[in-house]
Amino acid sequence: MNNRTLSKITGISYLIIFFAAIFANFFALESIIKAPIETVENSDLIIRIGIIVFLITVVFDVVVAWALKELYRNHSLTILSTYFRMMHAVIMGVAIFALPLALKETTQDDILVQVDTFNYIWLIGLFFFGIHLTLLSKIAAVPKFIKVFLAIAGVMYVVDTVAHFSLSNYSDLSSVFLILVAIPSAFGEMSFALWLLIKGGKTK
Repeated sequence: MNNRTLSKITGISYLIIFFAAIFANFFALESIIKAPIETVENSDLIIRIGIIVFLITVVFDVVVAWALKELYRNHSLTILSTYFRMMHAVIMGVAIFALPLALKETTQDDILVQVDTFNYIWLIGLFFFGIHLTLLSKIAAVPKFIKVFLAIAGVMYVVDTVAHFSLSNYSDLSSVFLILVAIPSAFGEMSFALWLLIKGGKTK
């Protein structure tokens, strides 16, 4: 498979992950958090769809890991970077297991415990994802500004996870950490995906 095809596969997969994650997080997961009992009892379909969509993100995360490995197969850090992304995908798959369990709970506290379980496991996965992005910033043959955003995003994912588990007052700073993670991640990963779709793998 040539590099142009691999670039397109990676870029399209990234976009699928991006839009699927928006739906799963901001519609399905937020619905449970805002109204746990009502959502589980009366709007459980959105949770079930959210579970499927989260699974789709894991599938395409593996596709991205494979495509990046093939695309940058000659770089010495590629295999290591692939392992870290695969660790993220596996941990994310484990995290999803908590969401079907939330559908079986009957009290608000028990439902939210399952949501917290999902979030904590996912957060651990993002630690390894951050390492992957940092390595990717060294590997990817892309413009320098994309490399910089990928590197910053990778570092901030790691910092955010460490802060979440080490700072007792993290909740007071959560909005700040969200901005520090979201902005470089959105710019870095989306610009990377678009660059792969438009220019990646072209010989001229």
